[in-house]
Amino acid sequence: MTLQKKATVVSSATACLLIIIKLTIGIISGSVAVLASAIDSVLDLIISGFNYFAINKAEQPANQQFNYGKGKIEALAAVIEGTIITMSGLFILYHAIKKAYLAETTTHLSSSILIMFISLIITLALVAFLNYVAKKTNNMVIKSDALHYKTDVLSNGAILISLILIFTTGFDVIDSIMGIIISIYIIYSAYEIIKEGVYILLDAALDEEIVTQIKTIIESEKEVSDYHYLKTRKSANTNFVDVHLVFNDGMSLLKAHTLGDRIEDNIMKINDNEEWVINVHLDPYDDSIINDSENKN
Repeated sequence: MTLQKKATVVSSATACLLIIIKLTIGIISGSVAVLASAIDSVLDLIISGFNYFAINKAEQPANQQFNYGKGKIEALAAVIEGTIITMSGLFILYHAIKKAYLAETTTHLSSSILIMFISLIITLALVAFLNYVAKKTNNMVIKSDALHYKTDVLSNGAILISLILIFTTGFDVIDSIMGIIISIYIIYSAYEIIKEGVYILLDAALDEEIVTQIKTIIESEKEVSDYHYLKTRKSANTNFVDVHLVFNDGMSLLKAHTLGDRIEDNIMKINDNEEWVINVHLDPYDDSIINDSENKN
């Protein structure tokens, strides 16, 4: 089992544990913040299961039907995960406003405080593990999962603080206010996850910093007189690069090919932890003007 798959299993097991303890206390105490956190953990479990499926499919090798593999399923998973997170944020927002309007009270505060403290410690440990896996594998699904649980750390901490304030001051409206703040933050975080996933599905270029490094590598080769049609995109853990390199028309094909291979090797060194698929087209002259005019016609 790969490290990223192990991460989804650990996330699922943690979500199950948090669901049991939060849901029990949330129902008993009537705290909208604790109950909302329990519902969020249910969604965490669903998402972790889906992430395992997505990673399993994305790791399958390319075949005759899917020539470039199924890496984009990770971006699709991120979009679905972000959508689910948004829905949970809206659900929490609704219940927070409802509780404030009906002036409902929170009971069993001591038990709720203890449970949220335990939940915070468990979630912190999980985030540390997911960050380690994300840094080691650079897997988008795991990065999304880590970001999701980071929001849980903040929400659990905020809920814990609100319960302590309610316990000491007796102002139950604090629970609703904290619920509203948490829901807004969750929705904002989900937007970032959805945005990144959509960009990959639409074949957005690699980060500007990486593209600049690619250009620098090409331009550093003195025997490359020019280049054009530089295109980049990302799919799962694979970076795709296409470029036309222009050489002197008197240069041998062997030498031009050797220079092209050297450029490919240097580009791959930008990030050794990721896969690279580089397609270099060797031109004896700049054919971009001719091709562009033909495309317009």
